[in-house]
Amino acid sequence: MVTLDTSAVVALLDHRDKNHAAIVELIRTNVGSLILPVPVLSEIAHFVERDLGQSVLTAFLADIRLGRFQLDCCENDWTRISDLVQKFADFPLGLSDSAVIACAERHGGTVATFDLRHFGVVARAGTIQVVP
Repeated sequence: MVTLDTSAVVALLDHRDKNHAAIVELIRTNVGSLILPVPVLSEIAHFVERDLGQSVLTAFLADIRLGRFQLDCCENDWTRISDLVQKFADFPLGLSDSAVIACAERHGGTVATFDLRHFGVVARAGTIQVVP
């Protein structure tokens, strides 16, 4: 199972992104086991709407509707999310990244991200592994 961060999804959707080929390959080899935490959807939509446009957003929503990602609502993660937000308040880690981490911890610990600034710190603590 691979839990996707906003940066991975945006790189997937943006063919011009320098990380596009790497995330396409990761996704190709992990079809059926891609976890998308619901708390990151608004963040993804923000970047897609701002930088890529409505047609890309529509395509992304179609991918969700077709089940290309397993949506995880994080219902049982709110204590862990809150703990991470508090622990890294001066960083700040924030809601979306904390939700990705909590979700990944439940699904094997693998996070697809290009945000090494935030996720690298948590990975060094040993609860997640960052790919690609």
